[in-house]
Amino acid sequence: MTQRTISQINERIENDEANIYTAEEFKKLIKKGNAPDFEEVDVVTCGTCGVMSGTAAILNFIISPPGEFIRASEVYMNGVPAYAGPCPNEWLGSVDVILHGTAHSIHDENYGGGFLLKDLLEGKSVDVRVESADGKTIENSITIDDITRGQIIGARMAFKNYTAFTNPNNEAVKSIFAATPLEGNLSGLTFSGCGDLNPLQNDIPHNVIKEGCRVLINGAQGYILGDGTRSSAEKPNLMLSADYKQMDPYYIGGFKTGQGGEIYDTVAIPIPVLNEEIYSNLLVTDDMIDLPVADIKGRHLPLDNTDYDKMWGGHDLRPKFDDSKCSKCDSCSVESVCPTNAFKDRKLNIAHCFGCGMCANFCKNDAFDMNTGDVDLKINGENVNIPIICRQSDRLRGNKLSLKLKQLIENNEFKL
Repeated sequence: MTQRTISQINERIENDEANIYTAEEFKKLIKKGNAPDFEEVDVVTCGTCGVMSGTAAILNFIISPPGEFIRASEVYMNGVPAYAGPCPNEWLGSVDVILHGTAHSIHDENYGGGFLLKDLLEGKSVDVRVESADGKTIENSITIDDITRGQIIGARMAFKNYTAFTNPNNEAVKSIFAATPLEGNLSGLTFSGCGDLNPLQNDIPHNVIKEGCRVLINGAQGYILGDGTRSSAEKPNLMLSADYKQMDPYYIGGFKTGQGGEIYDTVAIPIPVLNEEIYSNLLVTDDMIDLPVADIKGRHLPLDNTDYDKMWGGHDLRPKFDDSKCSKCDSCSVESVCPTNAFKDRKLNIAHCFGCGMCANFCKNDAFDMNTGDVDLKINGENVNIPIICRQSDRLRGNKLSLKLKQLIENNEFKL
């Protein structure tokens, strides 16, 4: 079998001879029957974006002049609890904290770590309250410039396998796997996963995606630390890390769910095509990737199976808002259900939009035009058609970060 080395591919990149594709570009060629041969592909950049609950940030910042308090025992950032330590920073006026992306504000469960981390990266001021071990309360505000060091660690990111969910029960079910409590009687389906763009889906079984490999996390160059928590051969995921202050706020943020605020991240990983086995694994397309559908209340009890082509094929990635159809309701249903708060004051912030589809499915006046699709399933012996009402993954962001990674490699700013 023909074998290349990383050094050989890097040399081709340096000499501007390498053939580099994003996963989106490569899959389009496959679907048209024009896939380049093994010899014509050096690197494919793959990406995924979605709710990634295992995200945490380690931050250090100064909250007061030295000598004002002995050490922090409790820290709140915009009401979100951040866990003090592990270093006590005794009498220094600074704190080290670990902030969970899934932590919720004590004032609003829909505002949490994901929203907070995005706010800081966007340059917004954040209120900080420290309860010290010697009984003092210190209050101040900080911006991203006040953070002396920040690191994101994802305990489990870029899952290869997901499950879609619907609710066959009579009553609505609250879950992190739906943007709002999921109504019953099979009224809607929610899912995650970027399908054939996902890095791990294109490298089975971890031929090149390994510990120490360089990746992009929310736009910042980082590394694979190893397999993620709960990772297995059948359902792999990754533990990743990168410099938080180098991240682009477009790729990270909060996502409201039926159980409060969550966090989304975007990951892009290059796959060097070292041999024909790696090349063959890249030929996977959405219609070849199974997606089990389960009861959101049982979670691990499959009701039926579908595939990612049914989830993404030919569907819109972003809504179009028609202000002329907006009735200016006293209580806007879209503002209340939008997971990323992209629709406020009757205006759609497309940079904050996640393409989840909630607006098109919940607006009472059809002011949002977006085809999110539906799926035919057989549940309990009956054929049913269920609308796809919520996506917890965003292919547009995944595509954009894959393209950025491709450009960095081409410009010799990212070494394999």
